[in-house]
Amino acid sequence: MTTNNAPTSTAGPRHSVELDSAEALRLLGSVSLGRIVFTQHALPTIRPVNHILEDGGIVIRTHEGSALTSHTRHANGSGVVVAYEADAIDPDTHLGWSVVVTGYARLVTDPHELARYQALLHPWVKQTMDYAVRIHPDLVTGIRLTAADEPLGS
Repeated sequence: MTTNNAPTSTAGPRHSVELDSAEALRLLGSVSLGRIVFTQHALPTIRPVNHILEDGGIVIRTHEGSALTSHTRHANGSGVVVAYEADAIDPDTHLGWSVVVTGYARLVTDPHELARYQALLHPWVKQTMDYAVRIHPDLVTGIRLTAADEPLGS
């Protein structure tokens, strides 16, 4: 017998409303936590990271020896394809939003930019984060989950 300890939601049905890319990026910029998706040994890998949104690009920090640092260091001029996801969904009502950005990630190589990102983005773990990666969004999608009894467009 399998026991499911997950709380049961009392939330009613929801609408899924598509967001335009400008609204999706605005929402992504309103939070600091996201998840980067990239390939490692030909399989998808996901890592939680903190980020900033600057000039339409997503910037995260990384470290020597990480798969993402290695992939972006050895990528051709266009970078390496990644996906980035961030959301704010209430665990009780299941209302909120989710944004997914797909694009090319490249190492930040300018020393002044790198120093700036090191000052803005603080590592969560006790590890030296000497690198920064910028994701240039090519495809930005998002949804807002609203209560079904709310008028659409709210």
